[in-house]
Amino acid sequence: MATTIIVRWRRGRRPADIGIERGQLLLGVLVREEVIARRDRGLTLDDVFGAARPSPAMGSRIERGQVPDVGIIRMATILSIVGLDLSARAYPGGSPLRDGGHGVVLGRFRSILHSSLGWGSEVALPRLGDPRAWDGLIKGPGWRFGVEAETHPTDAQALVRRIELKVRDGAVDGVILVLPTTRHVRTFLAAARDVVAPAFPVPGRRAVELLRAGVCPGGNAIVLV
Repeated sequence: MATTIIVRWRRGRRPADIGIERGQLLLGVLVREEVIARRDRGLTLDDVFGAARPSPAMGSRIERGQVPDVGIIRMATILSIVGLDLSARAYPGGSPLRDGGHGVVLGRFRSILHSSLGWGSEVALPRLGDPRAWDGLIKGPGWRFGVEAETHPTDAQALVRRIELKVRDGAVDGVILVLPTTRHVRTFLAAARDVVAPAFPVPGRRAVELLRAGVCPGGNAIVLV
């Protein structure tokens, strides 16, 4: 039994609020599937919740949606008893909570742009219901580039994959990845050269020269600021 949830998230909401709402929706789906499976198999609340260790009274509250946070281990146990397997994965979603340095990095980058170029912050991707947003968006004559800023990158493959997906769905001509000039970043880039170089073929200094002149950078680039 599998269920797909499509939610049209409202813009400008905190990541924590979005996570809570998504969790509540998912829990409601899992509980409904448990109830259907329990009844299909002719099982009582005592049968299921006696084995799962919350009391049958607690089980009744769970099935009525009166327990706001069941817990993933307990929910997996309950579903297993009625013959269902719980499967879960995390996917790139909306904009994560950022540290204070994130805004500083974006500010440094924005200061290099030619005055003729347009700039937008936290620009939502155009697909309906997509909670993701570009950290920044540069608009030139006939071209648009997304801007992503990271202060402490660690997983090159995950970073490249996430940005590739945003480029695919973001209606842009390319992306500029902005990183601070720190020892950690230089070490990260050196170690991840084989992963990041093909994804960002335009040298950062060249991209900066072009953006200072108000010209399209011509491709994905990593810029250190």
